[in-house]
Amino acid sequence: MNEPRVLLVVATLGRRPEFLRETLDSIRAQTVVADIVMVAPLDSTTVQEAAREYGIRVLPDPGSLPGAINLGAGELQPHHEYFNWLNDDDLLEEGSLATTVAALDRDPSAVVAYGACRYIDPKGRQLWISRAGKWATRVLNWGPDLIPQPGMLVRSDAWRAVGGVDESFRLAFDLDLLLKLKKLGPFAQVPAVVSSFRWHPDSLTVDDRTTNLAESERAKRASLSPRVRRLTWIWEPPVRVATRFAAGRVQQRAHRLSAS
Repeated sequence: MNEPRVLLVVATLGRRPEFLRETLDSIRAQTVVADIVMVAPLDSTTVQEAAREYGIRVLPDPGSLPGAINLGAGELQPHHEYFNWLNDDDLLEEGSLATTVAALDRDPSAVVAYGACRYIDPKGRQLWISRAGKWATRVLNWGPDLIPQPGMLVRSDAWRAVGGVDESFRLAFDLDLLLKLKKLGPFAQVPAVVSSFRWHPDSLTVDDRTTNLAESERAKRASLSPRVRRLTWIWEPPVRVATRFAAGRVQQRAHRLSAS
């Protein structure tokens, strides 16, 4: 039997058992078999029950999400050609891995495959769909990060080449990773919804938005040449406003659905 070509890390604190099982079910339902490793508190009953039920190895939570992702990535084996991580409430859409794996197989120079993402509320109701398409890579260095992380797939060799995610970031480590990967090769965009991101109406605080914006700007500046970096004052303020506006609109939709 062929070894799985995909390794997925699921990071969880074990506090949302119903969402965790949905996440694991969405991975198991894929036609492309993936190895799964959970990173979580070892004393969580929820985690231990899920680990036994799904036959998944659990690694001890190191205390941060980027740290958990890097720890899980340490389980990459030679047969794992592709890698990604999911939070315990993210979902893979039907056929997601088959679509992204095929895209990377078609173009050996591509380092990332990504598609559209469905934003859902805690009850699984659709809020909107992010379909940035090829524009996502064109604006990545200076505009908003429009590449949905949950459904993307990273070539393992490229992951190793950039050293995984930077643990000095609390929120924008995925953007920092994408900017580094973009220097290694092209991204393959697929015209399909490949993941669902669960938007919790009360989870994104003002402080989180401020931190995320500040970290995103730090990551983008680091990816630019010194000459271009001096001009960031031109586009950073409008991008900041647009990002806050977009997040606010999704938040409003989530609150309306929650109230209804």
